[in-house]
Amino acid sequence: MKYFVKVNQTLFVLLLMTGFLSDRATAQELLPLDEAIQIGIENNFGVQIARNLLEQTENNKSVGNAGFLPTITASASRNERVEDSEFEAGGESRSTSGARSTSENAAINAEWTVFDGLGMFNTYNKLGQLTDLSDKDLQLSVENLISNITLAYFNIVRVEQQLKIFDNNIEVSEERIEIEETKVDLGSGSEYDLLQAKSDLNADRAAFLRETSALTEAKIVLNELLSRSPSEDYSVTSEIPVNRSLLFDELLQSVMSGNIELSIAKLERDISSLELKEIQSERLPEVSLSGGYNFNRTDNSGGFISFNETTGFSFGVTARVNLFDGFNPSRRVQNAKINEKNARISLEQQRLSVESEFTSLYRTYQNAVALVDLEEDNFDNAEEVLEIALERFRLGSISSLEFREAQRTFLQAENRLITAKYESKIAETQLLRLSGELGEVFVR
Repeated sequence: MKYFVKVNQTLFVLLLMTGFLSDRATAQELLPLDEAIQIGIENNFGVQIARNLLEQTENNKSVGNAGFLPTITASASRNERVEDSEFEAGGESRSTSGARSTSENAAINAEWTVFDGLGMFNTYNKLGQLTDLSDKDLQLSVENLISNITLAYFNIVRVEQQLKIFDNNIEVSEERIEIEETKVDLGSGSEYDLLQAKSDLNADRAAFLRETSALTEAKIVLNELLSRSPSEDYSVTSEIPVNRSLLFDELLQSVMSGNIELSIAKLERDISSLELKEIQSERLPEVSLSGGYNFNRTDNSGGFISFNETTGFSFGVTARVNLFDGFNPSRRVQNAKINEKNARISLEQQRLSVESEFTSLYRTYQNAVALVDLEEDNFDNAEEVLEIALERFRLGSISSLEFREAQRTFLQAENRLITAKYESKIAETQLLRLSGELGEVFVR
């Protein structure tokens, strides 16, 4: 079991993402983002599989699996035979009927390869690299899971905020109907405007119902990531905080040093180099020691020698070298060199890909933050316009259609602001994922 411990840094990241929000819903139990991430790391099926695969590679990393240790075998056998025999020698003949013979054998043998061209050392190092590779695969699974949970979580926040917008919009539409009904009662309004207001209210209610369905689906997605029942309900925080503190140079340095996909590419390059050394070691001589203890006993009632028993030790040294094998070793070495070259090329490709993705994402992040600032100004203006329009509509200085347009403008401004905040959160999360800072704290 390993512990990836950078608690303070990751708690800082999570607190930035949750914005130290203290708003608590009373209808359902609040599920904070950090708690959702912890539940996902513990329960997610994909992470469990990756964790089990790591355990397998850790089991495979042993000196015995690399070939350092001797092999010891024990064997025993007993055979009985019943035979009729007849032979003639020197003018004399002899025959036996139903002669029984018994042979017993037992042995303990050991063989130990003491030199194989350093192949066992390369094999052991490769097993260690494969373990590190599985460990990185697990980190990547956790990192992707945290990213998916974060985006799914704030998608729920986004949908809930839009629900509040639609709910407030319904209240405004209901007030509009009350004003229209008052005008009709006073004789200054028209049935047409009243019917149009009721139609708009129904449209607002339909939008609210559609968004309610979207909220249900969003919560099911998060429950699936947490490996929980789809019907389990909960509440989330009420805001999408915008992190404006991500700096290009600092993040780029973290990306090039801490990106997990880049680390995986480096490990694959090292593994290909070790595989080449493994194959090259086959060209060198192999020396092995052998020894054993043997017991043999034979009882034969029908032969010249009726009893024979031998016991003793045996030992020896064997050296072997492959002189010719149809040029197969050379072919395998050439292919291993090509694999090593491809692994180096893949590493450079991955490095360029990560750097390009980071540069693109950072620009997206900058634009998203700037868009949030712009939409906040638009929202303030639209809110003020709606208040003025509502007051003028009460006084009868603007028409019902003009008021509806102001209402629609405000609704669109709110939706654009929420969308901008969510897009900034997407860019922020992806940047942190690339830098390797999302999955630094978890326990296996």
